[in-house]
Amino acid sequence: MSNLLVAAAYDQLADRWLDEHFDQSNGVAQHLRALAFLSGAEGGKALNVGCGCNTRFNALVRSRGLCMEGIDVSARMVTLARQRDPAMAVVHADVCDWPLPCSYHFITAWDSIWHVGLSRHRELMRKLLHALAPGGVLIFSAGGLSAPDEHRSAAMGPELPYSTLGIPELLRVVLEAGCVVRHLEFEQAQDKHVFLIVQRERK
Repeated sequence: MSNLLVAAAYDQLADRWLDEHFDQSNGVAQHLRALAFLSGAEGGKALNVGCGCNTRFNALVRSRGLCMEGIDVSARMVTLARQRDPAMAVVHADVCDWPLPCSYHFITAWDSIWHVGLSRHRELMRKLLHALAPGGVLIFSAGGLSAPDEHRSAAMGPELPYSTLGIPELLRVVLEAGCVVRHLEFEQAQDKHVFLIVQRERK
């Protein structure tokens, strides 16, 4: 049920990411840091999970020779994303249920997967981590708490669910998936907003 709630909320909110008040630099420095862990011109594919309609990361990703794809649960977000960047293949689906079609050299889940219910959070993290090609990098943001948490908030207007496994459990899932943490930072300490860059080691 939470995926329908999230889809409906972001259908209402979508245009907010395209107006003049949105900070177009949001997440850009963090993505440049993550892309720096890719060695050489990797080629291959990249996936934006919860891509939304703002395509500011696309040029950064393509500069590394990667083909950008997106997935979002909001139909309105998908429509706007396709209009803004027709070259990006965008899937309208819930990433929890969508079978990943291939492995990826780069995956971003910026301010998106924290809307996944706590009961499915670990499963989704494992899914994304195992979808990384050798040497592949995942960047994602999460609630920077010390323990699992799940709640709802109407801070953006429509009520939305939020959850986090907590930093200790997130680190455990990363290690169990055979990946390593390259960077962890409280990007918004006052809001307990943390982002992680993890990488699948080459064999």
